[in-house]
Amino acid sequence: MTGTAPAASPGPAGYTAARPAPVRRLTVLYDAHCPLCVHLRHWLQLQRQLVPLDLVPAGSAEARRRFPELDHTATLAEITVVGDLGQVYRETSAWIVCLWALARYRSRAHWLTTPAGRPFARGTVLAAARYRSLALPPCAPGVRECATPPGGPWGPR
Repeated sequence: MTGTAPAASPGPAGYTAARPAPVRRLTVLYDAHCPLCVHLRHWLQLQRQLVPLDLVPAGSAEARRRFPELDHTATLAEITVVGDLGQVYRETSAWIVCLWALARYRSRAHWLTTPAGRPFARGTVLAAARYRSLALPPCAPGVRECATPPGGPWGPR
């Protein structure tokens, strides 16, 4: 099934094409060490997809092979979705395009791109980032230096 993805945000947070390109497949790069990310990956797999989603661990050998030009450290810090024609969606736009690919949530994804829906989408992404930062403590008891948790530094920017 083909379609045209919702507009990605301009600049470094997303890709904006001069003309919308049909999207036939999307690759979702998710943090395989994050319980929330793994839960959402499983949820996406259970949904009826209008556009097929390939779910690939961010920073993995497979992700590096498929997308050598991406900053793979950044893909661990923020959700990244790549379209079959090279479109790159990050942060809020990535969540919206994932919903857009699903039969049950396509109309909701379109609403999330409107001026009324965009703040709700951004708030949801920030809440997920906050949850993730709490779910992955950066310091182990008795350790002198705190390591960055798997998936990088999360939380509101």
